[in-house]
Amino acid sequence: MNHRFRITKDHTRITPKSTIQKAIDFIRETDLEPPFLLMDKAKVRQKVHAIGKNIRNAEVYYAVKANPDIEVLKLINSLGIGFEIASEGEMSVLESIGVTSDRMITSNPIKTFRFLRMAAESGVDYFSYDSAAEVDKMREYTPGAHVYVRLTVPNEGSEWPLSKKFGVEVDEAEELLLLAKKKGLNPVGITFHVGSQCTNMYNWNSALDKAKDLWDRADRAGIKLSLLNIGGGYPIRYTKDVVGIPAIEKNINRAIYQKFPKKTRIFIEPGRSVVADAGIFVSKVSGKTSRGDEKWLSIDVGVFNGLMESIGGIKYSYVVEGSREIKKWTLAGPSCDSFDVIEKNILLPEPAIGNYVLILSSGAYTISYASEFNGFSIPKTILI
Repeated sequence: MNHRFRITKDHTRITPKSTIQKAIDFIRETDLEPPFLLMDKAKVRQKVHAIGKNIRNAEVYYAVKANPDIEVLKLINSLGIGFEIASEGEMSVLESIGVTSDRMITSNPIKTFRFLRMAAESGVDYFSYDSAAEVDKMREYTPGAHVYVRLTVPNEGSEWPLSKKFGVEVDEAEELLLLAKKKGLNPVGITFHVGSQCTNMYNWNSALDKAKDLWDRADRAGIKLSLLNIGGGYPIRYTKDVVGIPAIEKNINRAIYQKFPKKTRIFIEPGRSVVADAGIFVSKVSGKTSRGDEKWLSIDVGVFNGLMESIGGIKYSYVVEGSREIKKWTLAGPSCDSFDVIEKNILLPEPAIGNYVLILSSGAYTISYASEFNGFSIPKTILI
């Protein structure tokens, strides 16, 4: 079928034209019914090779939660980086494709007992924590493990803040490092997270200042740290430009070089920045209606089966098959739940029923959040 899409400069500013064209070529050649997620392999490779390039002593661990599709994981595994995991399920899928324990770390500060047992059996040896209770758990299940304490740091400028659930202040973090050592663990470092989709590159400076304070306190207390885990947070383009990875990393590297020993190991845990802008969700228009002054457009992927982040403030860019006439819409998903609204007051060309809508930069935190609520299937992921 010869689907016709109008691609503008606004679209190619968000997603490379080559990625969009690959998606359109696939659509024209397949009989597969939407919705499905297409992932550009070349874009994933490009991002993996770029991340960590401008930070000395960097070790990159892909955050599996961003997109845990097995084919995506196989591709990333072939590129030689490590993986950050949080559960027994993530560990199992990595083991099934041959990832060894020395290429896995876990930065989930609160781990299930089952996960700790599996981690101990598999030989995973790097763990984050932010409480005394977690120290006791790790002492029982993973004695002698390498552990790094999580600091709470500012998340201003991040579209998906992470500062309220995790992390402790410097005083408590120092106590936790001492406690870990006392309980037979090996406290090796500090971790933090500036928030997902962080558009303020100076958040890392504030975080590193705080980490430096803790590092020096630990040193005075007789604990020689060697590891700094700067988490993830690198932003991608959804609807607007963001600061680029090279600029962010050069800023981080400068700050680290000024504050920390030259041989400090640097862990980076990118997730969104590896896979988000490699993904294009392919959906189909299933309904149009007017309710009062509002025009509603319904598509076959929504909050529950792929676009959960839309309720937290993430906004997407769309390539619409159809006329050039721009109208204001409320964009909704397919379920029988009034919560299933993707975006309000969005300007889009008017499509016909059955026309396709491509959702750009949708490779991260889409399928991984998706459920089969209301009987709608989780969309398939396909590498192109």
